[in-house]
Amino acid sequence: MAPPPEDVGGAAGGRWCGGARWVLLGLALGQFVSLLITSTGFASSELARRGINAPTSQSLLNYILLALVYGCVVLYRRQPLTIKWYYYLILGIIDVEANYIVVKSYQYTSLTSVMLLDCWSIPCVIVLTWVFLKTKYGLRKFFGVGVCVAGLILVVFSDVHAPDRAKGPNPLKGDLLVIFGSMLYACSNVTEEYVVKKGNRVELMAMLGLFGATVSAIQISILERNELHSITWNAGAVLPFLGYAVAMFLFYSTVPTVLKICGATMLNLSLLTSDMWAVLIRIFAYHEKVDWIYFVAFACTAAGIIIYSYKGSKEAEETAQVAGASDEHGKEGGEEAGAENPA
Repeated sequence: MAPPPEDVGGAAGGRWCGGARWVLLGLALGQFVSLLITSTGFASSELARRGINAPTSQSLLNYILLALVYGCVVLYRRQPLTIKWYYYLILGIIDVEANYIVVKSYQYTSLTSVMLLDCWSIPCVIVLTWVFLKTKYGLRKFFGVGVCVAGLILVVFSDVHAPDRAKGPNPLKGDLLVIFGSMLYACSNVTEEYVVKKGNRVELMAMLGLFGATVSAIQISILERNELHSITWNAGAVLPFLGYAVAMFLFYSTVPTVLKICGATMLNLSLLTSDMWAVLIRIFAYHEKVDWIYFVAFACTAAGIIIYSYKGSKEAEETAQVAGASDEHGKEGGEEAGAENPA
């Protein structure tokens, strides 16, 4: 017997509510990673202020934590890799160099400039996802991106006209490094989105940590040995190093979930608010005065993110199904691995 119409509507409503919950979760996690990236920016800026120039060394501890924590889970499950190992090697190289270039830029330009210019990753991500992942973007999503960028332009306008803005010793070089690094970040994000939707999140983090740590160690031995020897390892140097590593570890652990729910474009849009969070930290932690335009820009960017992430009932249902199916795939993979390789 066919179910009554009320049941069908209730089921559809339940699926829509489930999809809406995934969207809200994606928005919340997006702002969480935005706060984390703000924390890494302040840590890098503090190290640069102290004359410490070891960008690869900053990221090494993060990769080691990823390899240890998620690698233990992968070994415990004893399941074969869902993606060929050399793809993870390529991803590790891209990710290490992106972190190196962006952290290096703090030596030449200001924190605000870095956090503004990395928005170049957004058009790069849109092009890459459209070409390689066949992601479709409607007018509403482009409008949401436009509103976000408008908010960013307001921040740029206020920042450029600020008389006390710290520009850094070589702003042009630093800005070019940020732009190139943001392009590498876009490649890394799109690759991670593909892997996390086709494979397994834990496997991605473990292999990225393994190859990222390996590439970082090789690069440190070539480029940063003298710099590490010259550092005076007191609390002022150690704490920013540790803070950067912990924030990056939490960032890397959360990003795959955001990519699975919302995609790489939404992740990069969420990271636009990192500059606004930096402004709030400057207000409450350092008691600095900022222009009122910052608050308008924050509201504008937040509105653009909401417009972009808004989904109709059909889209919300698809989001819930994709996220749920990915979780089920991971669970089934773990159960099959346990059956084939009992502990």
